[in-house]
Formats: sequence, C-alpha cells, structure tokens
Amino acid sequence: MVKNTIQFEDFAKLDLRVGEVINAQKKEGSDKLLRLTVDFGVGGQRTILSGIAPWYTPSQVLGKKFIFVVNLAPRKMMGEESQGMIICADTEGAAKLIPVSKGIPAGSIVR
Repeated sequence: MVKNTIQFEDFAKLDLRVGEVINAQKKEGSDKLLRLTVDFGVGGQRTILSGIAPWYTPSQVLGKKFIFVVNLAPRKMMGEESQGMIICADTEGAAKLIPVSKGIPAGSIVR
C-alpha cells in the first residue's frame, strides 16, 4: 500500500542525518527496545530508543552508521525520552537497517 501523495514542502520538513552509533544497549524491562547513543558530528549526541531489539543485538549496531530523523518531536518510551528515529526497511515483518558507508561523515544531511 502506497501512502497518500505529499507536497515537496512536506518532505523538506524532515531533517534526515547520518549518525554513528557510539553506544548501544537493551532497554531494561523491554524485549523490543534498544537504547542507542548516536553521534551526529557537529550536531552533537542524542539518545534514541528504537524497537529493533527483536532483530538486532547491541553489538550488531555498535560503531555503524545509519540514517536518522533528527527533528522528530521527542517521545517518552518506557519512561525515557527518545530524541529521534532510525530509518529501517520493513521486509516480511522484520526491520532491516540500512547501513551507510563509513566514508560518509556523521552529521551529513540526507536529501
């Protein structure tokens, strides 16, 4: 199913950036959440909670770069604030992370 068509101005509101996961751990009390500390270069570091634990362990994401939405309003998840969202592909009901080349610096804008 394809979602409704949006205007370019709506898409342009998203701030998509490359981030490097510098710390990853399971969120205590959750089977689904990983707590990621993500470095966005000059944009600083953020804590992002992601529901990828059914498919990924902390060691599988640590030190790797992915694309994140960084201007999403903060959201409380299990009592902790998440400051963004990692972009994944949904294949056959499983989240598939989309790795970014090591040569692309953390904080790079995705457009």
